[in-house]
Amino acid sequence: MSAFETETAIEPTGDGSWRARLTDAWNIGNNSNGGYALTPVLRALRELTGQPDPLSVTTHFLRPAHGSLDARIDATLIRKGRTISTARGTLSQEGKERLVVIAAFGDVQQQVGLGPELSPQPPDLPPIERCIGRSAHEQGVDLPLLSRADVFLHPNHLVTGDRGGTQLEGWIRFADGSSPSTLSLPFFADAFPPALFSVVGTIGWVPTVELTVQIRRAPATGWLRGRFECDDLHNGRMIETGALWDAQGALVARCRQLGLVIGK
Repeated sequence: MSAFETETAIEPTGDGSWRARLTDAWNIGNNSNGGYALTPVLRALRELTGQPDPLSVTTHFLRPAHGSLDARIDATLIRKGRTISTARGTLSQEGKERLVVIAAFGDVQQQVGLGPELSPQPPDLPPIERCIGRSAHEQGVDLPLLSRADVFLHPNHLVTGDRGGTQLEGWIRFADGSSPSTLSLPFFADAFPPALFSVVGTIGWVPTVELTVQIRRAPATGWLRGRFECDDLHNGRMIETGALWDAQGALVARCRQLGLVIGK
């Protein structure tokens, strides 16, 4: 099993609840990466709905989740459908709810309607060896996460002080080489540094208030490409939108989040 599967595993405890234990290997500073912390909840919701793939995942982060702590997951089925089922789940640690997830599940490969194929093209990235690895030093916060994910960024998007540029593109994969899945796409959508880096510089931790990820296709094996942009920052609250493409150039996920720019 991959590190991601092992370290997001859940164990049923009955009555719509599960047990999990997060690890600090996926941390941003002292807190769990949000995309990692929500994954055990997605596993519970997948079991509850009986559907293979998350189609839309909305997570509200109430408090930071922490690695090396036991977690309790509680989940309820909102609606069971033939092609789409919706469920709600929470992750709690030390008796406090840390995050709330509402997700729609189905089969992402099942055709349910008609219409032409419309999809944005992937970014034209330099080869990985010409890109720059995500750096704890440049962001200004410890990144244990980089022991679990390889992240390489377009060098043109890492020039701080360029107030005309709030776009960030790059490559990402699991550090152990394991293949991405529909269940892991919310993690990958949340694992890039903030697109505001080129404007703000050493930015520290940018906690997410709310993150929505739509899964569009099952990803092929190999590196993912990402593009993220922020053109809306007001009173320290930012809106960032992004997309992920797989190794074959197919769009696999889109996302949007509200985050707080609180600095180091």
